[in-house]
Amino acid sequence: MTGRRPTIDELVVGDEPAAWAAAGFTVDDDGTCRIGAVRVRLAGRADRPGLRAWSLRGIDPPADDAVDGLPTTASDRAPVEPATHANGVTGLDHVVLFSSDGPRTAAAITQAAGLDVRRIREAGTDGARMRQWFFRLGAVILELVAPDEGDGRPTAFFGLAMNVDDIDALPGLYGEQVTTPKDAVQPGRRIASLRHRALDISVPIAFMTPEPPRS
Repeated sequence: MTGRRPTIDELVVGDEPAAWAAAGFTVDDDGTCRIGAVRVRLAGRADRPGLRAWSLRGIDPPADDAVDGLPTTASDRAPVEPATHANGVTGLDHVVLFSSDGPRTAAAITQAAGLDVRRIREAGTDGARMRQWFFRLGAVILELVAPDEGDGRPTAFFGLAMNVDDIDALPGLYGEQVTTPKDAVQPGRRIASLRHRALDISVPIAFMTPEPPRS
């Protein structure tokens, strides 16, 4: 390990820059959307949609360019300056992964990035029990979701949650393409989900109010 605390440099998404720009995100001329200190590189749909890969600071390069199947590269680039977005997004709150074998993926993340599991949470219903592992990549939470009984699917990136400065303004911007804000699992926070497919965005996106000040 490098001795530095791991953070996210870049996320690669298989979407067209124009789709994100139309959805109220500021996109630079090179196709980068700067969300907080994280680069979201909009690589277009020529290859495949969805969240494809990431680069992390503070890790050694993975021997096979992957962490439990997640395409991963090491980076030493400095964080970007945050952009101002018309939809009020101020930063990236968490990145969500899905695994059919949560303990295996959690162990791989710990080994590759030196991250400690901050919390494990039981979720789901009696018929579909789930477990969540939470890690910290600097200011961003890494959330790993896995069923109690896996189905053999490979580990994959799933979605993004973003902090927004005025969650109640979102229906005025997106209309029916955003859900009504509701209380989040995290105490003192609210959440709304973007109906992303209707906007030609391939990554599930949630908007959240910031963490409340700690007493």
